[in-house]
Amino acid sequence: MTTPPPSLRDPAVSRLARGTILVAATLTIMAPATIAPSLPAMEQVFAGQAGASLLVRLVMTITSLTIAVSAPVSGLVADRVGSRPLLLAGLVLYALSGTAGYFVDDLYLLLATRALLGVAVGAVMTAVSATITDWFDGPRRASFLGLQQMFASLGGVVFLPLAGVLATIDWRVPFWLYGLAAVVALPAFVSVRDRRGEVPVAAVRDGRVVSGRVLGIYLLAFGATTAFYLAPTQVPFLLDSLGTSSALVGVVVAGSTLSSALAALAFRGLRGRLDSAAITTLSIALLGGGWLLVGATGTVPGIAAGLLVGGAGVGLAVPNLNLRLSELASPEWRGRVLSGLVVAIFLGQFLSPLAAQPLIQATGVGGAFTLAGIVMSTGAAVAAAGIRKHTITERKVR
Repeated sequence: MTTPPPSLRDPAVSRLARGTILVAATLTIMAPATIAPSLPAMEQVFAGQAGASLLVRLVMTITSLTIAVSAPVSGLVADRVGSRPLLLAGLVLYALSGTAGYFVDDLYLLLATRALLGVAVGAVMTAVSATITDWFDGPRRASFLGLQQMFASLGGVVFLPLAGVLATIDWRVPFWLYGLAAVVALPAFVSVRDRRGEVPVAAVRDGRVVSGRVLGIYLLAFGATTAFYLAPTQVPFLLDSLGTSSALVGVVVAGSTLSSALAALAFRGLRGRLDSAAITTLSIALLGGGWLLVGATGTVPGIAAGLLVGGAGVGLAVPNLNLRLSELASPEWRGRVLSGLVVAIFLGQFLSPLAAQPLIQATGVGGAFTLAGIVMSTGAAVAAAGIRKHTITERKVR
């Protein structure tokens, strides 16, 4: 287990507690996508059912919908009851609902178990973020939020290739990976404690300004996630058309989470040099450039390279937005404000295949990536021009 940097060593929070929270983070962002390598085989199994092509994709993304729907309730629970009970309940439900997918043989029942998994993921993700922001403040918070995203991304690096290998045995076998939550629940019960109110945080007085900024962060997270989730929902089919094996599909898709982990690890150092707006612009530029590369090449190496570039953008975006929200939110509302980011992220995941379907029908999967890349790259260029103009204006005023 990775040891946190010395600046994060707070004797009030044990090493076991920190490690447990970071391992719990691996179960969150890519949880719906763990079964991505199984999708082509799953589609063949249920091919005789009406609408099977879309329903199979929903098996993955309905989890994101229920995360988005349930996350506000999770945020309320975190603020009222505490993040520890929320974390424990989420881990138990995660293990039960996730592994249930192995046993069911009805597509609609499978959708129901995946919906319950979404409730669990929303609880775990909200609890992890709320716990970190309660434990730390200032640079230490930025560091640990970067570690949170790094471990969340590492979950994809480990679980997606492993799921690809397991899918070669049978498409159902990857569902057993969700049982890891039961293992995490024990050290969470023993070591994790709430520290709400122990770390002082300055409250922001102008509620209207805060609400506007928070909403802007939510919208940005929603748009970026909708684009990013083209990777796990569409790349398996793009690679399958190129004759790629299930195991290699898992490895290639996991590339985006590997670069995301590395970028998240670098977030603290970058945050010391650039402000939040500049990091956001850089992250969207990377995501757009990566998706342009995926759409333009049409080869396995080119797709893998594009996923690496795009993943780096997400690795910077998530901890940056999390940190900005934690700075804006007062302690008594922090769980609910952070749960809004969970809603935006996973609503984007759910809507991604639905939004992409018309583009795919019109231009193909590669064309959908190209269009998404153009939109994001253009947006990043406009934002960069705005930041440059603002900087020049400030210098003239001085």
